[in-house]
This record gives sequence, C-alpha cells and structure tokens, in this order.
Amino acid sequence: MLDKFVAMTPDVYRYLVDHRSDQDPVLAELAAETAELGNVSLMQIAPEQGAFMALLARAIGARDAVEVGTFTGYSALCVARALPADGRLLCCDISAEWTAIGRRYWERAGVAHKVDLRIGPALDTLRALPPAEQFDLAFIDADKLNYASYYEEILRRLRPNGLILFDNVLWMGEVANPYAQDDDCLALRSLNDRLAADPRVESVMLPVADGLTIVRKRRSVEGA
Repeated sequence: MLDKFVAMTPDVYRYLVDHRSDQDPVLAELAAETAELGNVSLMQIAPEQGAFMALLARAIGARDAVEVGTFTGYSALCVARALPADGRLLCCDISAEWTAIGRRYWERAGVAHKVDLRIGPALDTLRALPPAEQFDLAFIDADKLNYASYYEEILRRLRPNGLILFDNVLWMGEVANPYAQDDDCLALRSLNDRLAADPRVESVMLPVADGLTIVRKRRSVEGA
C-alpha cells in the first residue's frame, strides 16, 4: 500500500482546486491581494485547505475556535464563515500590518463580529485565557519552534472531541530527509513524533498543501 497515492502535478492540482464547492469571490480577492506581497505570500494557506477547514468546522458544529498565526486573514475568514452567527474565533498574531488586510475582508464578508484579533505573542495570549475547556477547533500556523508549546496551551482548553489542525507538518518534504537539520525542521519532526505517540489524542497526517495534521482530543474515559 506504500504506493497508493496520486502524484500531485500542476494539472491535477488545478483540477482539485477547481472542484471544491465553495468558490468564494471575497476569498479570491484576498488571495490576490496577498499574492501582491511577494514571497511572503507563501504563508497563506492553500484554497483547498481553507475549504477543508471550513468543512471540518461545520461538520463538528464548532462554535468557539482559536487560530495561532493569522497573517492576512484567509484561514480566519474560512473558519469564521463556518461558525454560527454567535460563534467566536480568537486570532493570535504579532503583525498589525498584515492582519489589517484581513480585517478589511472580514468586514466585507460580514464576519468581523465573530473575530477577536489579539496582537502580541501568542503564548502570552493563550496563557492569559481561563484554563477551562472552551474551544471546539484550533488551527496552528505560526513559528514552528513554538508549535509544541501552542499545542499544550490549546489542548488543555479544548473540549473532548475537539480538533487541532497543524499546518506545514511536511515542511516541503524535508521532515522525511534525514540530512535536513534546520531548527524548524527539527521542531516539526519532533512534534510529528510526539503527536503520533500522545495518548491524549488521536491523529492523522494528510498530504494537504504542505502537510496538515489533525488531532482529536480523546475523552478521558477512552481506553480506560
């Protein structure tokens, strides 16, 4: 079964993207404006990933969500639209400049009232939250060296059966390259091993964009 996958060529990728159901003009305009930023625009998630995240949010009935790493707001817009009218998305980022772009599009999409954007170090924001289980869904897409710390702070505040999504877990395939020893790759490799062995969650890694891991928080009685 090791060869049971489809190689992602540009033509196959375009076909895949074209066949998602949510073709959103506001998202498309946000993506186009972000692309004008140059190479830094690579920090934006892929369109199929955004659609997948929105589908997951709706499927689990998410009401309260948190995002670490907002950039220009594409992923936040995908998730916020999937939340109910009284839903809440806490966005943690350090850039007022980039998130200002997102604010404009959240307003245009009519979801700004759902988004609580907090500028500052995400660990400080998370640690200042009440320790109670409050989130249904989380997305982590920020500095890789702190992924494990973000995970711990969010997991304790995640309801049982809630989901945490981690971006960039394949790191352009470098996590499988034993010669890749940069700090980010080492951090992601360590995280991937940790998630797969963590008895508090069940996890699956998917080849979506640059790799997306989904973990579900187990109920405490599972496996007892």
